[in-house]
Amino acid sequence: MTTSAPPTRLTLTCYVDTHGYGWRHVDLFEHDADGRELGWVHWQVGADGPDAADAATARMEPHLRRTGPWRHRVGPSGTDFWEADARWVRP
Repeated sequence: MTTSAPPTRLTLTCYVDTHGYGWRHVDLFEHDADGRELGWVHWQVGADGPDAADAATARMEPHLRRTGPWRHRVGPSGTDFWEADARWVRP
């Protein structure tokens, strides 16, 4: 009997260094079907925003693809950030 793993959702998140911490990065989150976070990983980028995130992701994770547009949000502290859905592709 073969069982398949429950579906998960991958989300890329990138930020503007609003508060000047000096750490620009992209997060990749994995959530289960109920929205619970299963894990995350991050990598540094050279600049703020989606264009830099796309370029860094292509270098760091060449088999990861953004599957939709970046969605802009503003966090409680006033930090601009963007989220986008993603998926792994086979080489």
